[in-house]
Amino acid sequence: MENRTQPKYDVVIVGGGPAGLSAALMLGRSRRRVLVVDEGRPRNRFAGHMHGVLGRDHTSPLELLAEGRRELGRYDGVEVRDGAVVGATRTAGADAEATGFLVELDDGTTVTTRRLLVTSGLRDELPEVPGLAELWGRGVFVCPYCDGWEVRDRRIAVLAGEQPNPHQAQLMRQLSDDVVFLSGGRQIDDATRSGLLARGIRIEERPLARVETDTEGELAALELADGETIPVDALLVAPVPAPLDGLLRALGAAHAEHPMGGSFVVVDAMGRTDVPGLWAAGNVSDPRSSVPFAMAGGNFTGAAMNAALVEEEIAAAIAAAS
Repeated sequence: MENRTQPKYDVVIVGGGPAGLSAALMLGRSRRRVLVVDEGRPRNRFAGHMHGVLGRDHTSPLELLAEGRRELGRYDGVEVRDGAVVGATRTAGADAEATGFLVELDDGTTVTTRRLLVTSGLRDELPEVPGLAELWGRGVFVCPYCDGWEVRDRRIAVLAGEQPNPHQAQLMRQLSDDVVFLSGGRQIDDATRSGLLARGIRIEERPLARVETDTEGELAALELADGETIPVDALLVAPVPAPLDGLLRALGAAHAEHPMGGSFVVVDAMGRTDVPGLWAAGNVSDPRSSVPFAMAGGNFTGAAMNAALVEEEIAAAIAAAS
């Protein structure tokens, strides 16, 4: 397709999840010209319902995003496009902070923007256990607070990650008296082991071989390496968070190791990266961002970006008047 240059935006937002749409809302309410580009692949698309989201408990995460898009429709300056950003380059400005970006979309369109906000989220890299990925979001979960209540009083297993996560098992023990911690032979210190056993949490050291389903395709049991099976109703895992940060890396943004694992872009309290004009919010910068946290982060970063643009405009007006 022929490359076309569109009019300039104040902010292009890469990703239309809770963080991206919340940022667009704040910017739109400040009469900013905003383009949101969204691939439609949110991290929680595998889940039928969200939980722990005040006012939206037990509703579809996709419904939340659809409603967010509808709300943005009342702001003339905000545009949401389905698609992907395939590249971006910095453009020279009057000074470092005025540097903008030339943004290339997957339909061949090129747009220019004063600021770029990346809210592209992350991908959960699941343990390579046969049958596990197929049940992700419907029997296999990551968060006791997001999905624990729905499996209360059921048979629950917690699978240790690269680093043992017995705390997850202790959280689930609050919801059921039938909890088994699958350590897979990983080392557990004496204090942790005592804490698990003291609360009636069984410790299974044999490796997990596969996840079994029933005739309706629902989670039924876990097969261990020696062939023995453990009937379960829910399995909690600790996936490795992999931020979808290719654009941030291509633009040279600094990254650092996160305490929860993985390398994430470094941002300040407002969402700025060390690249002038480049911002990030949500799971792409912090794996701990649940839906409410991502919404709050996007809300705050959107407001901070507007404030930064205002400061630039003040400087330009003073220069023009002098």
